[in-house]
Amino acid sequence: MNKKPNGKNTSGRGQRDLKVKVKTARGRRNSSTLWLQRQLNDPYVKRAQADGYRGRAAYKIMELDDKFRFLVPGARVVDLGCAPGGWCQVAVPRINALGDRSGKAQGFILGIDLQEMEPITGCILHQLDFMEDDADEKVKEWLGGKADVVMSDMAASSSGHKQTDHLRIIALCEAAAYLAFDILEEGGTFVSKVLAGGAEGELQKLLKQRFKKVANVKPPASRSDSSEKFVVATGFRAT
Repeated sequence: MNKKPNGKNTSGRGQRDLKVKVKTARGRRNSSTLWLQRQLNDPYVKRAQADGYRGRAAYKIMELDDKFRFLVPGARVVDLGCAPGGWCQVAVPRINALGDRSGKAQGFILGIDLQEMEPITGCILHQLDFMEDDADEKVKEWLGGKADVVMSDMAASSSGHKQTDHLRIIALCEAAAYLAFDILEEGGTFVSKVLAGGAEGELQKLLKQRFKKVANVKPPASRSDSSEKFVVATGFRAT
């Protein structure tokens, strides 16, 4: 039998994939306990920790880009609701934001979030409430030109009321879409998180008028029990 110096069995035979259980603590709601237990047992959370990403959401944008190929070397990207920074981390090497890939164009990424964030090498980050009246103008000023990709992982704070939360996230998605209409280059891409629930019909109609293709996708990294999905609109029509 194989053993480590400390005498523990490392053969792997007869072992079980043990799940972490979280005890309910005084003052903690049952929903919070279940969320914590799910986080501790989520393979994407463990993978993100091992790979050095700031959150499991990194794999969502990775899987979407693997399918639609919008994060290409030289791309200019705006990432809305970017905290804690997983999407930015994925984008940096893919768009060559550091300019270290021989012969490849250097990209640019601007990250915006309501929360203050730790710096990410290769990204320009700004703290901003995107729903402020002058937010669009600030983003355009920081961008200093057109973008090839506008992506949004923005989500409103949960109210505990499913329909209200759905309407709030659709409002954020619509605000992100209107910014995309204003700053995207011809042929650009818009990617945004939405929640399935029926209220996104007008948004879908709007996107189909301005983009050649609109796809609704649930990447493997998105939890199966979540109503979360992503809209990927490609081929922006500037006029």
